[in-house]
Amino acid sequence: MAQMHNNLSPAEGIWSLRRLPHMDEAQFSQWQTLLEHRTGITLSAERRSFLETNLGIRMREIGCNSYQAYYEKIVSGPDAIREWSTLVDRLTVQETRFFRDPDAFRLVADYVLTRPREQLRKRPLEGWSVGCSSGEEPYTLAMVLNECMSQLELQPLFGITGSDISKPAIDKARDGLFNPRKLMGMDEELKTRYFRPAERNTVEIVKSIRERVCFTRLNVLDLDQAPMHGMNIIFCQNLLIYFRRWRRREIVRRLAERLAPGGLLVLGQGELTDWQPPGLQRLPSEHVLAWIKRQTDEE
Repeated sequence: MAQMHNNLSPAEGIWSLRRLPHMDEAQFSQWQTLLEHRTGITLSAERRSFLETNLGIRMREIGCNSYQAYYEKIVSGPDAIREWSTLVDRLTVQETRFFRDPDAFRLVADYVLTRPREQLRKRPLEGWSVGCSSGEEPYTLAMVLNECMSQLELQPLFGITGSDISKPAIDKARDGLFNPRKLMGMDEELKTRYFRPAERNTVEIVKSIRERVCFTRLNVLDLDQAPMHGMNIIFCQNLLIYFRRWRRREIVRRLAERLAPGGLLVLGQGELTDWQPPGLQRLPSEHVLAWIKRQTDEE
């Protein structure tokens, strides 16, 4: 960043410190349309300042002086794909932590602990964290499943896939290194069992858990092309809030198709209201929004 500033002319240096003008309606509408078309994410008028701030930060970093010029760079510039990936990361990565929703993870544990043991002994459990950000959620799922297998005195036959639209987030998740504040609220015994001190005041996920979790880049608009099938647990929290109601329903339909019969789908509270996804049965819970996929006649 400092090196970039050293190469600026005096006029450019002054500009880099100035606040960008506010977006007009046409500019905001243009960016809204692009984001929704490419990611499904909708930005309300109230979030215009959020968009301005994040665009402005990135534009200053690369020395771009107008929203229109940056839009054209994103859409048709020679480095458009890479720049779009960088911007999506800025706009979509959310603050998260381990065991963020304890009620939801308790429900997952109850689900696993009540499965027939013979079933758990013969066939690996497959879990999927959709919109996994920097990896806290899928690693938490792996810890929960590992604890369940230990309690049942079974071999840890399970695997978790984390998917996200952001490549930088996925890369960070694969590293398995975290700021200790991401562990706030966690049980001390679990911290000791699953984390080790690492470089630069970070903590590292233990190898036995990292080996159970893989990550892939995936846009939820492309779920019809996702290779995941027959999943036992799908965890999708704090993602659907960014989409229009009809799109939320479409995403949930696609996720339900990828559940195994008897599989569990967990969403964030309030993310899907007044609608019953076909083929799923709502679990009676005051604190968690979750469904079980109904067994087929052949089951």
